Amino acid sequence: MNAMNVVVFLLTLGITCRITRLITKDTLAAGFRSWTAQRFGDDSKFAYLVTCSWCTSVWVAAAVVPVAFLAGNTVAFQAVAMVLTLSYLSGVASNWLD
Repeated sequence: MNAMNVVVFLLTLGITCRITRLITKDTLAAGFRSWTAQRFGDDSKFAYLVTCSWCTSVWVAAAVVPVAFLAGNTVAFQAVAMVLTLSYLSGVASNWLD
């Protein structure tokens, strides 16, 4: 097994950032966060997990890193990763510039 190259690492970072943002902050996942709070309670660890970027990113990275090691050098992985990474970076730039 080859070591992960810098491009794949950065794309993996971008995927992790974007999915973490989707789960913890984006309006698209607000229903999921509300459902989690209703199902497990506002003060539950699960409700906290889906609103804490630090917490969620660990689990997202745990899912994304093995995929990156196995498929990181494929065009399919890199295309999807680039879309997610550019989406995240565009959001950061937009917030910074506004």
